[in-house]
Amino acid sequence: MSSNFDAAADPSPVARHSSPSRVEVAAAVVLREDGTFLLGQRPAGKPYGGYWEFPGGKVEADETPLAALTRELHEELGIEVKSAHPWLTRDYDYAHAAVRLRFFRVMRWSGELHGRENQRFVWQSPAAVDVGPLLPANAPILRALRLPPVYGITNAAALGRTELLRRLQRALDRGLKLLQVREKSLAPDELRGLAAEVVRLAHASGARVLVNADAALAQRVGADGVHLTAAQLARIGARPELELVGASCHDAEELARAAALGVDLVVLGPVLPTPSHPEARGMGWKRFAAMVRDYPLPVYALGGLNPPDLETAWRSGAHGISMMRAAWAA
Repeated sequence: MSSNFDAAADPSPVARHSSPSRVEVAAAVVLREDGTFLLGQRPAGKPYGGYWEFPGGKVEADETPLAALTRELHEELGIEVKSAHPWLTRDYDYAHAAVRLRFFRVMRWSGELHGRENQRFVWQSPAAVDVGPLLPANAPILRALRLPPVYGITNAAALGRTELLRRLQRALDRGLKLLQVREKSLAPDELRGLAAEVVRLAHASGARVLVNADAALAQRVGADGVHLTAAQLARIGARPELELVGASCHDAEELARAAALGVDLVVLGPVLPTPSHPEARGMGWKRFAAMVRDYPLPVYALGGLNPPDLETAWRSGAHGISMMRAAWAA
């Protein structure tokens, strides 16, 4: 069976990249076009019998995680993986075993889905999971699944306030669900007014808003969270007490700090040259994939990207892409 997948992001064999004390598990977030995902119920008699989990299973010593995932989904569900992308890797210590969970998002598959071991399966919405209990390790995964594939960044400095808001409304009408207010050149009163209007428009469309660098302003205008700069990330002592916290990262050290802080999402870049910094080459997709391999948090790729780059970002292990200019293109 073949998959649309960048092999550079699939460790091979897994024993070279994991602790010998941890059981390697490949887990699948099987997705439908409407955004719903599949959960299966563990059989009675097994540890955590009756709990709900993502399909998958143990990675054998001679397998890559992707090969194990493909095998397990065929054995458990009778489906063939057509497109699977690496996503998050999380360690969890259960009473019966310490596991390393390598999650893949299965975007396309074929076959008639059925539980070959007579287990129950249900389709669930990330915003409204109505079965339980779930395996404890899955709580962060459900939270990450609520994040959309595109993270917009405001650009009033180039567009002007009126034009930005007009283009924002159009983007919201087209499905934008997450954006960041980042306007370094605005005076405080102007920034506060713009942020409040962005929040009003976004919330009316069911989208969420983070404010760059200023948690107090985020709270004042009713935003959903704050996006930390790399400088803030280096010195902050605890995660801000807001619903959503993002962070900007440029290297492995900053990624490690963001994970330790427990933020909800990370933006990593620049991946490609940008109009504002054409002399900077960017890290490229190969280095990006290496940096996010085994990472526990959702990562948005940033820097010179456009909507057609989303598929490449997924193949490289990203959750999605973050865009400034391209998010508001005419």
